[in-house]
Amino acid sequence: MSDKIDTTNMGFVILISIVATIGGFLFGFDSGVINGTVDGLSSAFGSNSAGTGFAVASMLLGCAAGAFFAGTLADRAGRRSILIVAAVFFSVSAWGSGIAQGTAEFIVYRLIGGLAVGAASVLAPAYISEVAPAKYRGTLSSIQQIAIISGLFVSALSNFVIAKTAGGSTSEFALGFDAWRWMFWIELAPSILFFFALLLIPESPRFLVATGKKDKAVAVLARLMGAEHAEAKYEEINNSLAGDHHKPRLKDIVDSNYGVRPIVWVGIGLAVFQQFVGINVVFYYSAVVWQAAGFSEGQALLTTVITNGFCIAACVVATVLVDKVGRKPLLLIGSIGMAISLGIIAFVFATAGVVEGNLALTSATGPIALVSLIVYAVFFNVSWGPIMWVMLGEMFPNQIRGSALAIAGLAQWGANFLVTWSFPMLLAAIGLGGAYGLYTAGAVISIFFVIKYVKETKGIELEDMEG
Repeated sequence: MSDKIDTTNMGFVILISIVATIGGFLFGFDSGVINGTVDGLSSAFGSNSAGTGFAVASMLLGCAAGAFFAGTLADRAGRRSILIVAAVFFSVSAWGSGIAQGTAEFIVYRLIGGLAVGAASVLAPAYISEVAPAKYRGTLSSIQQIAIISGLFVSALSNFVIAKTAGGSTSEFALGFDAWRWMFWIELAPSILFFFALLLIPESPRFLVATGKKDKAVAVLARLMGAEHAEAKYEEINNSLAGDHHKPRLKDIVDSNYGVRPIVWVGIGLAVFQQFVGINVVFYYSAVVWQAAGFSEGQALLTTVITNGFCIAACVVATVLVDKVGRKPLLLIGSIGMAISLGIIAFVFATAGVVEGNLALTSATGPIALVSLIVYAVFFNVSWGPIMWVMLGEMFPNQIRGSALAIAGLAQWGANFLVTWSFPMLLAAIGLGGAYGLYTAGAVISIFFVIKYVKETKGIELEDMEG
């Protein structure tokens, strides 16, 4: 899989990478589908705002657990095997969320969905990294972010079509069931497709080598890169593992001086900073933000659609550049761009007047805030959005990849939950200007983090990763 090898079966590599990215699509769909169902949940279950809010946020707790356990279990059962379990969980969650008759039952099914999302978030990019040639690894892995945003977009679109057809999310759509229930059931189609597609792709060759399954590993490597190079690649992978050839385990990441190995701390830093720049305030609360800034509901929703369109375009740009420019330069450019654009947004919001409880943006500051938000989203999605997942999938040595992903994934979803949970409180306590000021600080600190701690991984074979 080095640059000297010209026998790589790229058609096969691309095909199995696309299968893995269906997990990213479901990650986005499952995260976004809830937005159209809140009224239906409140009506059907008679829950108050706090109960509905926890029902909505409960998936994030499942995501954190899913990322952690998927990373550790993937070293025992395999990347593909755990993704198959995730596909089953996606299906169970989609069906169960739609048939739920009470808040507690609904939360259980959303937690199951969260386990699936967490697993897919860490294992899809890891699987792609472990089957892709080094020179194309970044491009193929970054498609995950396009799939995530596409899932968010498709869930919003299907929610809109179903609600409009039914006359509202609480109205009957088909077969005597309310529209909001069908919004969840739509996810069954891609979930079932993911399950059967996974049955057709091979297990990660790195996992097979690590667990002593030489014949199977060589067979997969031959399909990926040609029979004449498979044996040599097997030896290269095998030599990169622990000297005593024990199977990967969680305690492999332990370091007596730092608690965990320094490279794991870097992974945790990447995971946390991706969230501390406030991106999920844009994804989860964009309409709330713009209505608080004085936009009408229609204008706020249109702004969200426009922003998502620019996000997808930015991810495509990242896919083109990641294996040419490299990971570290894109992260650095993204951090600087986000710091500037977030700073402008924070200043505009902090200095705006207040009319009837809403920020009063002028004919000048309104467009400035809107453009700055779009610029911020573009910088995120051309850098930290896809690159963080690319690097987590590839930056760790073979022996500790699963365990390191478990810890970094737990940190990422924990930070996601913290930012999502804290924003309404920040909005009430220090206003939009103060909240965005904190996210600006996160972006500024991330600049120095990238400069000092992040090492370039472009073109480096997984067997040569240090840490």
